[in-house]
Amino acid sequence: MTASIVVSRADFADPALAVFLQEHLDDMETTSPPESRHALDLSGLQHPHVRLWTAKDAGVIVGTVALATLEPGHDELKSMRTDPLRRGQGIGALLLEAALADARSRGVQRVSLETGSMDFFAPARRLYERAGFRPSPPFGTYTDDPNSAYFTLDLS
Repeated sequence: MTASIVVSRADFADPALAVFLQEHLDDMETTSPPESRHALDLSGLQHPHVRLWTAKDAGVIVGTVALATLEPGHDELKSMRTDPLRRGQGIGALLLEAALADARSRGVQRVSLETGSMDFFAPARRLYERAGFRPSPPFGTYTDDPNSAYFTLDLS
């Protein structure tokens, strides 16, 4: 189902990217309380320590994923989103695979992530666990939050 999907570094000049990312923020607004929303907006994703990719099908954005450097050897997975109409088609797994391949190629030893603990995020948690991520304590500047689940993957 993902044979026609092309994953590449994001083009921040593409207006469709801004729309797709805003939809991600809108999803978080309806599923997480304000203090538990940790998604980056468009400007946050343009920082030099962040790498963003898009998945496109016939030129249409169907998914995004980002990696943000936390410290040398440790990246955080951010902005993982698949178009709601395309969920369950393997796009998230394809994006995750691309991001992890990039991390490995740069010598990153660990990738961590924060996602919601609510039912809405259960498919994402299953995806991460299938990829080898394991539950972990909060990392970086995160603190214990009943609305968050933390995971990490050792790449070394």
